[in-house]
Amino acid sequence: MKPRVSLQDSALRNGNFSLRINPVRSEDAGLYEAWVKYNTEVHSCHVELGVITVTLSPPNPVIENELLLMSCNSSHRASLVETCWFHNKHLGPTSRTFCSLPGALSILYPAMSDAGSWRCQLRYADGEIISATYNLQILGFDGPTNPVVYAAAGSAAD
Repeated sequence: MKPRVSLQDSALRNGNFSLRINPVRSEDAGLYEAWVKYNTEVHSCHVELGVITVTLSPPNPVIENELLLMSCNSSHRASLVETCWFHNKHLGPTSRTFCSLPGALSILYPAMSDAGSWRCQLRYADGEIISATYNLQILGFDGPTNPVVYAAAGSAAD
């Protein structure tokens, strides 16, 4: 996992033997075990790392008005009960046409207003709720609603 893994050497003296993984990948999910020996004492801990992934089809950035599918998956082993999508802290895209699939969100005609922070929330049969945030970028025209611009002859127009 090198060079994505590090220990905070300065924190070891204070009893902090945390492992840092950056960036986390889907294959990093699983059980981690740490052993620390200090003089004659041995301390250990077990931590399970779960990973949630948000993927886009087509990949980011998305072109305005081209079909977009956002998928949300987790390494959690229980049965998925419900998937909710929040756009800028509101449930679902408030003024957009969309189709919801288990773990996925389809936006038929993505617009500039769909750009920004999206959060998928997965609820499982065992009561576990997991969420992840994704910053969606959309390439398109964010100008006036009437694309006619008048300019005086001999002047510059943007």
